[in-house]
Amino acid sequence: MTAAPPRVRPALAFFDVDETVIAEKSPLAFWRYWRDRHPDRVAADLPDLATEAAVTPDREALNRRYYRRYAGVPLEELEAAGRGWYEEYRRGAEAFVLPALAAVAEHRAAGRAVVLVSGSMRPLLAVLAEELGASVLVCTELLVDAAGVLSGEVRRPMIGRAKAEAAVRLMREHGADPADCFAYGDHESDLALLRAVGRPVVVGGSPLLNEHAGRLGWPVIPAGRGPLEAEHA
Repeated sequence: MTAAPPRVRPALAFFDVDETVIAEKSPLAFWRYWRDRHPDRVAADLPDLATEAAVTPDREALNRRYYRRYAGVPLEELEAAGRGWYEEYRRGAEAFVLPALAAVAEHRAAGRAVVLVSGSMRPLLAVLAEELGASVLVCTELLVDAAGVLSGEVRRPMIGRAKAEAAVRLMREHGADPADCFAYGDHESDLALLRAVGRPVVVGGSPLLNEHAGRLGWPVIPAGRGPLEAEHA
């Protein structure tokens, strides 16, 4: 009797998005796009985003305050604008972090599920996830009323511990051993996500993450920028 082949355990590769896969913070880049094309949707007394970040160091609180800027906007309108923004953004000469794009391609070729995990929102990231062949997109989900209009509130900012908890849940659902799974992040707020897997990778020059990498033997890849086409040539 022929023995059954050994079961191959599934493995997942988690990627933060902003400044890990794409070179900018997508909410900030999109806000500029939205503000210029929909000035009637922008309250005159809104503070500058950079100013707001300076006075609100708590990233979860800042995330919630950011999404309140879209209160009253139909979700369909925001989704259409998100697709328009991404179509414009993806053509940029330095729009992507090339080593991370290469890692995405390598994991897909190895048969691992690629999961994007981001504090940004689905209207901006859905097309990116599709283009990169990501199996799952986990992000900050916007709340809408019965008419499909944004309330300005979110279910939970997908930041810090929320990313790690989402990763743990997905690994359990897929029957994956965390020791076999990968995670990529560029910012100290990604530390919990990196610690949740057995194969964390630091992207770029965060002092805190690089300190952990040096002490724990985590690999570090550069955050070199370039066009999407460089990885699809």
